[in-house]
Amino acid sequence: MASKKISRAPRLVSRATALLMQGILKNEYPEATCSLDFGNPLQLLVSTILSAQCTDARVNKVTPALFARYASARDFANAKITELENLIRSTGFYHNKAKNIKEACRVICIEFGGKVPGSMEDLLKLPGVARKTANIVLYNAHGKNEGIAIDTHNIRLSQRLGWTKNRRQNGIERDLMATFPKEEWGLVSNLLVFHGRAKCTAKNPKCPSCPLGKICPSAKQFS
Repeated sequence: MASKKISRAPRLVSRATALLMQGILKNEYPEATCSLDFGNPLQLLVSTILSAQCTDARVNKVTPALFARYASARDFANAKITELENLIRSTGFYHNKAKNIKEACRVICIEFGGKVPGSMEDLLKLPGVARKTANIVLYNAHGKNEGIAIDTHNIRLSQRLGWTKNRRQNGIERDLMATFPKEEWGLVSNLLVFHGRAKCTAKNPKCPSCPLGKICPSAKQFS
């Protein structure tokens, strides 16, 4: 009986190699921006909450009708919860998502004059908002780099590429913040999302055609 191949954690690469990898990804994905469709910070906040355990493509199918119905934080805060749930049902976990959106918008109206706050400290006061969501909103809506959004793609890729051995989101974020220049933090997150979809998929990653194949410590595992 053939022995089962055991996947080992890849070695860590040097900071110089990690920066080289990032440069290659920048050339490969010049269009690497947030893949959620939004027109203002509130729409991005709501879309990011909806994207938990759901694809961005699915969220983008739901939000046009949602944003046509609710145009402001006050609209969401005053929404009938069952109506809100019905509009977002296909994104999954819609009870909690509707509750968090409604409550976050209530806090925005009471404490921030109806405007999505522009600091990590204030965003973390909103129900349903943790560092990942806050980082996405800060970079993509406010142009601020206060951290690196760590989602499913980024957890998988940062480990495969040898950028971290951490398995917890906060630890991964700290390692990546120490590796990459602050002005690149938001872009690093978007690049990993794009690469995770295009090449470094969860199953059967496309290592032979990957632009990082010659320097990625995981390439031989999947070749």
